[in-house]
Amino acid sequence: MSSRRDEGISFRLSEQQRMVQATAAHFVDREIIPRIAELDRSHTLDLGIVRGMAERGMLGAAIPEEYGGQGLDFVSTALICEEIERGDGGFRTLLSVHLGLNSLTLLRFGEEEQKRRYLVPQARGEKIACFGLTEPGAGSDVASLASTARRDGRRYILNGQKTWISYANVADHFLVFAKTDPQAGHRGISAFLLDRSMPGIETRDIEHKLGVWAGSTGEIFMTDVEVPEENRLGREGEGFKIAMYALDMGRFTVAAGAVGTIRAALDASVKYANQRTAFGKPIGKYQFIQEMIAEM
Repeated sequence: MSSRRDEGISFRLSEQQRMVQATAAHFVDREIIPRIAELDRSHTLDLGIVRGMAERGMLGAAIPEEYGGQGLDFVSTALICEEIERGDGGFRTLLSVHLGLNSLTLLRFGEEEQKRRYLVPQARGEKIACFGLTEPGAGSDVASLASTARRDGRRYILNGQKTWISYANVADHFLVFAKTDPQAGHRGISAFLLDRSMPGIETRDIEHKLGVWAGSTGEIFMTDVEVPEENRLGREGEGFKIAMYALDMGRFTVAAGAVGTIRAALDASVKYANQRTAFGKPIGKYQFIQEMIAEM
């Protein structure tokens, strides 16, 4: 039997990945952390920070260069999400929705013309995109969607309501899901690309949230919205499959963000332990406090 060890997978970051991480960290330290406490207290979304993320290519990180993106790998994208969440979860949520749920899904299922019309400006950060799946009566149970898309010749008429939609109130583009066959359960769901300029679309902010106060959360109301057939994403009845793919694209960014959250908590704990004194010395000198921080 050979004694040669299997080299396995290297977890070392490449030079490019380290550069991406450093760029994102510098942006967070300079643009988000100094302002986030006040933004959180005042429940204010700072679109200047969003523009800064766009200017640095973050909104199109994992999108190929041919569609206006940076062409980065998923590890680099995760590193960006980790650093952004270290500053604030609301701006990482923007990445998860705009890039993960919407743009990467459009990259996978979109026709070439759809990619040119929607994906390119999203990847460049010229347009903000959101993802409309959750409804007042349907969340994890996607088959219970009540929104409908009735075919009328070469167009669809969409009616329904979406809720808890991150960045709905500032989005230019919407990826929404509605039933083209209400009797077919999850097999009757289709996906559509909508523009804010389409008549019949209204959005409202959701207020009095328990958190993510510096981010944007809202509702989408669709009243007889006329959507051209060419704005359907994928085939009719393929919406459930598309939604499940989209959720997978979003989840890895959420997981990466969670690492940023615990890093921020650890940094704050160490800082406090070194500043707070008790019985004549910083509490970080006491073994019990050291053990608590070590467990983090």
